[in-house]
Amino acid sequence: MPRSRRTAARTATRRRTGLVAGTVAALAGACITPASAATGAGPGPGSGARYGEYVALGDSYAAGAGIPGQSAGLCFRSDRNYASLVAARLAPAVTRDVTCGAAKLKHLTEPHRYPVIGQVNAPQLDALTSRTRLVTITLGGNDLGTSDLGLGDIVVRCVALAAVHPVGSPCRSSYGNTLHERADEAGPRIAAALQEIRRRSPEAKIVITGYPSILPENAWDCLFRQPVTVSDAAYLRDVVKYLNGVIAERAEANGATYVDTHTPTLGHDICQSPSQRWIEGILPHQPTMPVHPNARGEQAMADAVLAALD
Repeated sequence: MPRSRRTAARTATRRRTGLVAGTVAALAGACITPASAATGAGPGPGSGARYGEYVALGDSYAAGAGIPGQSAGLCFRSDRNYASLVAARLAPAVTRDVTCGAAKLKHLTEPHRYPVIGQVNAPQLDALTSRTRLVTITLGGNDLGTSDLGLGDIVVRCVALAAVHPVGSPCRSSYGNTLHERADEAGPRIAAALQEIRRRSPEAKIVITGYPSILPENAWDCLFRQPVTVSDAAYLRDVVKYLNGVIAERAEANGATYVDTHTPTLGHDICQSPSQRWIEGILPHQPTMPVHPNARGEQAMADAVLAALD
């Protein structure tokens, strides 16, 4: 191989390797660029009397992980997550937000622990009481992954595969039907969770959300914008849609209200221009975790939840 081609190949490899390393590092922290949020609409403050005790459950998409200001240690809970925005609008007498980054369905009934570090969050369902009148929940995405990163381990793996195989479908080839099968396996656990919420809080309105539009309808929008192949962008988009379908089906079967957050966020996915993104990409331009809603995304989720409250 001529020296110029060898040099170019080495440079490309270093860039791809650096991007993979940056992805792993970024998933462990958040950017610090200011963000602005849109104005929400929905039930007025007087609704607080109806929803006097509000409990928010869920993972990093519910916690607003990485969006300032942060609290709750490694749960990365934001005071601008959708639960905070819903509570500000409804003004309930009591709000308990126990959302936590990287939470899985098992963390509803088990403490959330990390090796060496120990417990970072109590079982989320412990926040419920017989007086609870509103429960919101966003969970299931992390159950597609197998590590403590949850959905993050899928992101890291697919980015790494794209760095080595920048064309084709390396992520799809690696996972095959596994992610769809894990979504199916999460279905009964989602149903059990909704039933247990109803048992503990029999008078509560239970609202469970799907996940927003993370990847575009036109996968070619991702070309040169995110480190994923076009084919794999379409594959991962459809996995999230499939998971949302599982969540919606279980909600309907168990007396919960399903909230579609995908449709309101269309056109604001990770592959749009930075000014249009409500879900940030691998390297966020607004403060949030990689591949997570920014402040505008959390506002869109809050608006969708508020619209579902009658």
